[in-house]
Amino acid sequence: METKNPSKILVVDDDPRLRDLLRRYLGEQGFNVYVAENAPSMNKLWVRERFDLLVLDLMLPGEDGLSICRRLRGSNDRTPIIMLTAKGEDVDRIVGLEMGADDYLPKPFHLRELLARVRSVLRRASARAAERPGQAQRTRVRFADWLFDLTSRALTAPDGNEVRLTSGEFELLAAFVTHSNEVLSRDQLLDLARGREAGPFDRTIDVQVGRLRRKIEEDPKNPTLIKTVRAGGYIFTPTIEPA
Repeated sequence: METKNPSKILVVDDDPRLRDLLRRYLGEQGFNVYVAENAPSMNKLWVRERFDLLVLDLMLPGEDGLSICRRLRGSNDRTPIIMLTAKGEDVDRIVGLEMGADDYLPKPFHLRELLARVRSVLRRASARAAERPGQAQRTRVRFADWLFDLTSRALTAPDGNEVRLTSGEFELLAAFVTHSNEVLSRDQLLDLARGREAGPFDRTIDVQVGRLRRKIEEDPKNPTLIKTVRAGGYIFTPTIEPA
């Protein structure tokens, strides 16, 4: 249970019963919980407080959760986001992750599962924030004439242009770079990139890999950097060198 310097969580959902339930439940776990019913009420809190995590409903009246997520990431706000939605189809999960959400939980859900996701996302965010400044140079690597800075989350192409990555693409590339020339299953990649195990039919990684290939491969249809291993998963083949 969080008891010291509790993390601040903002829950944005238009269902008053769910808002109250999450406020009470997460509060009992030691978190400092704020609630908002829509984008305007969220915005008022956002300018006054600094939150450690945003629990965001996708289906909001007015500006929806995807638009809010896109707006925050477009302003370079890296506050972790867990997206909630009554929609459970893969496409909705994928779109949410592509917009920059850190995790996704379809409704209805068990409170303990949400708590596990909250703690996992906060741990990853805390680990990134705790990186010492002296580590910055050691987190800059080169592969196949690309420059990847894991500290600033910047990817520079061989021609010198910066290539923008979504949160999901960054986490996936970071997993590949730190486990290069290893065959990684979809479950392993989901666990490395999202801090959780995948469901047996979770195809999110396949879509993310396809999007990442379109950004870094010379010919995405015949990839040479991220190769598919039949019945195994994927392998990142370039040699990784310090930059």
